[in-house]
Amino acid sequence: MSKIKPSKGAPYARIMGVGGYRPTRVVPNEVILETIDSSDEWIRSRSGISTRHWANDEETVTAMSVEAAGKAIADAGLAPEQIGGVIVSTVSHFKQTPAVATEIADRIGAVRPAAFDISAGCAGFGYGLTLAKGMVVEGSAEYVLVIGVERLSDLTDLEDRATAFLFGDGAGAVVVGPAKEPRIGPTVWGSEGDKSETIKQTVPWTDYRDGVVERFPAITQEGQAVFRWAVFEMAKVAQQALDAAGITADELDVFIPHQANMRIIDSMVKTLKLPEHVTVARDVETTGNTSAASIPLAMERLLATGQAKSGDTALVIGFGAGLVYAATVVTLP
Repeated sequence: MSKIKPSKGAPYARIMGVGGYRPTRVVPNEVILETIDSSDEWIRSRSGISTRHWANDEETVTAMSVEAAGKAIADAGLAPEQIGGVIVSTVSHFKQTPAVATEIADRIGAVRPAAFDISAGCAGFGYGLTLAKGMVVEGSAEYVLVIGVERLSDLTDLEDRATAFLFGDGAGAVVVGPAKEPRIGPTVWGSEGDKSETIKQTVPWTDYRDGVVERFPAITQEGQAVFRWAVFEMAKVAQQALDAAGITADELDVFIPHQANMRIIDSMVKTLKLPEHVTVARDVETTGNTSAASIPLAMERLLATGQAKSGDTALVIGFGAGLVYAATVVTLP
């Protein structure tokens, strides 16, 4: 017989608050066209993006995260010292160690929380949300802050016609806490490492350090392969998440997919046969692809503009480099 006492966590977990930060600089397509041979019409038709936000020198990964986190904690009705865990998903924090989560935790006023970074690309928010849910239910933390943050402008090759127009910067955050009934459904997640070459960093950092290449590493992708994978395979994952939560598409109020590309979003809506009453996040038009930050940023905007409301049932799905994915059904805070 085990001598280990059972955990004393909550029976379930929920999203209690959400916050976002978008850099002050708004970059229209015309700026992108200064370095690639394209047109505003082509960019809009291929991606749905008209503008994106790029960070200035002061809008660091840490600074943007602190702003988003403060809003999420306030929205949850909590004090910073109540936060027992900080999870940060990012691929654009360039200091290998320590984890940026530790600095963010200190800056927001959390008191000795568990704090760590994860790297799961555009699925990073879903991964962090799942880990936070486990911490709350297991009892290792009562309230956990999950942040998705990127400065992808630092990893954008402005001469790459396939990607120069895609990426933006920003931070989104949620607070996960205890619940008496299910408010975050089972996560359907996974990876397909055999497709890792479709979205990747051009070269390792060491190639740049050692002078093997002269250009700073950037993110590149095989657009058509990613599009096909996202539309067909991720629609299946989204349906699996609905099934795991025990609901149908008709019972959804909101759909918040990773804001990768408007064509991918619209195709997923069609494949999933979502009813017209379902509100669909299309934040990509003015925010661009912000990777791990895109879902919480889109969630925050939907709630702030009244397009979604507290208590709505939302399907969220992230997918990207790895290739990795994560989908779940949540109740909006």
